Amino acid sequence: MSERVSFAHLPSRSLIALGGEDWRNFLQGLITQDVETLGGGEARFGALLTPQGRLLYDLFVVANGDGAWLDVEAEHRGALAMRLTMYRLRAKVTIAADETPVSVLFDPEAQTLAPPPPAPSPQGGGVWVRDPRLPALGWRGYGVSAPAGAAVVGEAEREAQKLRLGVPGPADWGSDKTYPIEANFDLLNGIDFKKGCFVGQETTSRMKRRGVIKNRMLPLSFEGGAPSAGAEVLAGELRAGVVTSAAAGGGIGLMRLDRIDGASLTVDGRPVRAERPSWMSAKEPA
Repeated sequence: MSERVSFAHLPSRSLIALGGEDWRNFLQGLITQDVETLGGGEARFGALLTPQGRLLYDLFVVANGDGAWLDVEAEHRGALAMRLTMYRLRAKVTIAADETPVSVLFDPEAQTLAPPPPAPSPQGGGVWVRDPRLPALGWRGYGVSAPAGAAVVGEAEREAQKLRLGVPGPADWGSDKTYPIEANFDLLNGIDFKKGCFVGQETTSRMKRRGVIKNRMLPLSFEGGAPSAGAEVLAGELRAGVVTSAAAGGGIGLMRLDRIDGASLTVDGRPVRAERPSWMSAKEPA
């Protein structure tokens, strides 16, 4: 394996294990993604929304034997498990925390990686699945160790790669603040519009049917230190968006699409650029 390939554990992520004979039907009616056709060695990206259609929790659904793992934010695992338990009613579903560690294997320069070798693990198991959002995001690993030749890095390096790609994360959409289409879930394989009902479907489908998306999360670039989350991006004197996360030189912002094309944008009095990444331009309707 090339030394430029990086392996990172993700302490910000943790797992919920779902089991029982009804787990697929149970999850199918809740989240934005189809799980009825989920197969072994595969992951699906999606979210649980509020009834009003705003993002509560993002998740990856990973097939695991007769059940599935939900790869979720560690900070919100307990709250999500409680919400799932509330929805369970009489469904034959088990919901439990799982301490299998979550990792990623990626090329920092965003080149698409070939499948990694069989997943080694101190526990004797391990699963690799391709990140379903973009090929450039590489592979997600569960209960795995770093493949031979891969550079072991911290989670910050993974976040920097996502920032270079213009892929938003939980820090950008928060909880009960943002619609999934604004966070580009429709362009990152996070919503199946053909699957049938899910919590928040009415609002999500209506936004898609109208075909005019007013706001999207876009990568930002600027000189100097990072502005604070919540800083306004201005087009002249008009509000063109808001910074949702940032590091030195770049960030993500929720931007008004009708105010950024050809405009001179500023944040904290400094010039800033908002651009559509290539993966977004390729997936947006013409």
